[in-house]
Amino acid sequence: MNDKPVTLAAIVGAHGVTGEVRLKLFGDGVESLKRYTGFTVAGRSLTLKSVRPGPNGAVARFAEIGDRSAAEALRGTELTVPRSALPPLAEGEYYHADLIGLPCTSSEGEVLGAIVAVENFGAGDIVEVERPTGKRFMAPMHAVTLEDDRAVIDSAFAQ
Repeated sequence: MNDKPVTLAAIVGAHGVTGEVRLKLFGDGVESLKRYTGFTVAGRSLTLKSVRPGPNGAVARFAEIGDRSAAEALRGTELTVPRSALPPLAEGEYYHADLIGLPCTSSEGEVLGAIVAVENFGAGDIVEVERPTGKRFMAPMHAVTLEDDRAVIDSAFAQ
């Protein structure tokens, strides 16, 4: 398994004067962050002391951030954990981070390119594939079969 960093949240600003930060969440909510004691942020490790729901996301306190200036300095940075720290998945589940960069072929064997994004506009996940020519197309996840080292996309969706 590739142990690349996976972004779980981003710091969007300071909250108050004691060093708390406001977070934009990219996962399953505040409770999912509580399982991690530390994050990598801007090349350094931060120890999570507390996290709670906040305006449009969450509010967190880290041991290493003691005042508003230190919190503001981290605005725009991402909170990451190694891929290996994420909980195991059930059959048929996947992490978006595992799909990015995955090579794709059609169900007829045509080389299509690689997955560059996973989107969800409300009706389910959609993978965006970039062809070697730079052209991109999207396919619904129900038309994608994931294998260990590639994704196979139903030819009807490989345009």
